[in-house]
Amino acid sequence: MGVLACALIAALVGASVLASPREAAAELPQGTAFYRSPDTQVARWVAQNPDDARAPLIRDVIDARPQGIWFAAYASTPPTSDVREITDAAAAQGRAPILVVYQMVNRDCGGASSGGAPSHAAYDAWIDGFAAGLGDDPVLVILEPDSLSLITCLNAQQRADRYASLSRAGSVIHAANPEARVYFDAGHSNWNSPATQADRLRSAGVTSNGDGVFSNVSNFRTTADEVAYTRAVLGQLGTPGLGAVIDTSRNGQGPAPDDEWCDPPGRGVGRAPTSDTGDERIDAFLWVKPPGEADGCGGPAGQFSPAVAHALAQNAGDGGGASDGGASDGGTSDGGTSDGGASTGGGGGEGCAASYRVASSWNNGFTGEVTIACDGGSLDGWTVGWDFPAGQRITQAWNATCSQSGAAVTCVPVSWNGAVPDGGSVTFGFNASHSGSNPAPAVVELT
Repeated sequence: MGVLACALIAALVGASVLASPREAAAELPQGTAFYRSPDTQVARWVAQNPDDARAPLIRDVIDARPQGIWFAAYASTPPTSDVREITDAAAAQGRAPILVVYQMVNRDCGGASSGGAPSHAAYDAWIDGFAAGLGDDPVLVILEPDSLSLITCLNAQQRADRYASLSRAGSVIHAANPEARVYFDAGHSNWNSPATQADRLRSAGVTSNGDGVFSNVSNFRTTADEVAYTRAVLGQLGTPGLGAVIDTSRNGQGPAPDDEWCDPPGRGVGRAPTSDTGDERIDAFLWVKPPGEADGCGGPAGQFSPAVAHALAQNAGDGGGASDGGASDGGTSDGGTSDGGASTGGGGGEGCAASYRVASSWNNGFTGEVTIACDGGSLDGWTVGWDFPAGQRITQAWNATCSQSGAAVTCVPVSWNGAVPDGGSVTFGFNASHSGSNPAPAVVELT
């Protein structure tokens, strides 16, 4: 490690010792766009398996979305350069990365995701190196999933040591990058009570060194349940300015009937990552757990499984309704799809038209794509509509916000793709269900 890096880390340590409680942070701005890393397990799998029949659905539903970037493999070498590579790339795009710190001593109480730093001194040193790579642009840090929910294996001294390291981590991260937002573990709505979790969060320093709490990481509870639960936790804490982020990466169909947590069948991805939640206490819906990375039953914990990913994409849903809000990186809502495999054209006037095709299909569902292209004209905003002829129902959309009333589907752009230049095009996609035949709509209208 160079002299400059050592000096910076020393300064961060000093700042964490001397820092006074932080003032309440500003809310995460609505419209904050999150960073999608091109170097993830799912991205590599899609690139390496273009002929796999599952690839189009996994690409369009999962790989296209920003997800948490996990630092879970402990090494004594400081992770500064790895963190810097991500934060620099995100800053260049004007987007905020979602970084997940998962290095806590005695992680997962020896369960399927056991590991972490060998001691609290080693953990604190690792955090110093992590913080040194954060830069000075917005970044979200998910600090140690399960670290405050799962403490049954710890004695009183071990709990105190964990609380101290978590509080110190929040202080060090903020000293390194005041634009960082640090969220502490609130578990989920079917685990500890709001009062119990708030006591642990307070002991771990969230009121002085955190910006809020996170819930539902790697779990399946509905969005509505998590909104109510995190609001209750925040109410117990009683600290102005704290918010919550909720993991919606796998809650599209809610929890399994038996509440199984380890790669249960029949689950689906949920609401797409967005900071436009419609709730002033909920900062964002995020995909913290990358969909398709196994829990330890569908494959080794943390390893990408195309079978798990494909099932999650097929069963996509909205996660059980909290307030709707436009998605900054491709929204989920009721989006449209149809069948036929071929394109159907629609007039848009001014040299623009919309075409529809089925990109992939499975037993009772399919993925559709609609492309709006201009040649001899341009658009500044658009609406695409069609009628499904055979009872098809949209379950999820991306790169557009779609609604369905009976057979009629209407889709409008998200914030970044409403303009179509002359000679350019935009594409949005959706998942839909069907029963029996899946004919394409007769007409796709562009207005």
